[in-house]
Amino acid sequence: MNRKQFGNSGLLVTPIGLGMAALGRPGYINLGHAEDLAHDYDIDAMERHAHDVLDAAWSTGVRYYDAARSYGRAEAFLGSWLASRQISPTDVAIGSKWGYIYTADWQVEADKHEIKDHRLPVLNRQIRESRELLGKYLNLYQIHSATLESGVLDNLPVLDALADLRRDGLTIGLSLSGPKQAETLRRALTTQPDGVPLFGSVQATWNILAQEVGPALKEAHQSGMGVILKEVLANGRLTTRNQDPSFRDAYGLLVEMATELETTVDALAMAAAMAQPWADIVLSGAARVEHLRSNLQAGHIDLNSNQLARLLHLKEPADVYWELRGRLEWN
Repeated sequence: MNRKQFGNSGLLVTPIGLGMAALGRPGYINLGHAEDLAHDYDIDAMERHAHDVLDAAWSTGVRYYDAARSYGRAEAFLGSWLASRQISPTDVAIGSKWGYIYTADWQVEADKHEIKDHRLPVLNRQIRESRELLGKYLNLYQIHSATLESGVLDNLPVLDALADLRRDGLTIGLSLSGPKQAETLRRALTTQPDGVPLFGSVQATWNILAQEVGPALKEAHQSGMGVILKEVLANGRLTTRNQDPSFRDAYGLLVEMATELETTVDALAMAAAMAQPWADIVLSGAARVEHLRSNLQAGHIDLNSNQLARLLHLKEPADVYWELRGRLEWN
């Protein structure tokens, strides 16, 4: 897998990356997450499991890895893997995020699994924690799920602190979530606390069911920002695990096309994301080696215009997609 420039950041990345959201904590909303972890939530066992998936990703050429402070022990697992494998910082790109606090206390069920807090004291504390765990490997630091409602893009002390981190060598990014991703991104494109554009990257939810942020991502890419796509399998809804009767017709089309192309449903969905010309990195959120290898088949699928159009025709209204996502259970 060849590395390429990530926007104007100077970072070198691969077109497929590995996201750590499902590998760093016992509970997550992906369909079948408990099965992926074999219901074994011992910390040492989960670290070994994460290392196995990371090893598989590395061996197949993945060179971008994405974590967050709120992903349980994801940064710790990633940091121990990088150190134990003696990977050179020049051979890999590492992103993490601040702005959510992990509150589940290593439990699958919790009143709150994470709490958003975009205030300056949280940024100051979490960048220290991220650097302690990832050290010289940390390249990209992102606001976790920035929204207009959180006020983070109007918080001048936070923006000034992020500009300081940019001048210190970090690429500053933001991740997005929810039906108003495009509005938040367009606001971020104009954010210049010191007269220089602050954000060098954006990470957004885009998949064949949720496409509404696409035009804004194209604008961001044209401005020089690196673009990362997350949740490209819709938290498992675009895999064989989705047995929702209301999705039967769409699922049938996916199976039919995957059979025609001699690939898997998940790889097909990832290939549609990779086909977007403004997408620099498409994240696999796999929590098992076999699922990762299935995802990575996407890199060998060359969709023609008719095939891509059939897949894009499956999009759902934004309010429907996000309402369904909000009903997914932590498991």
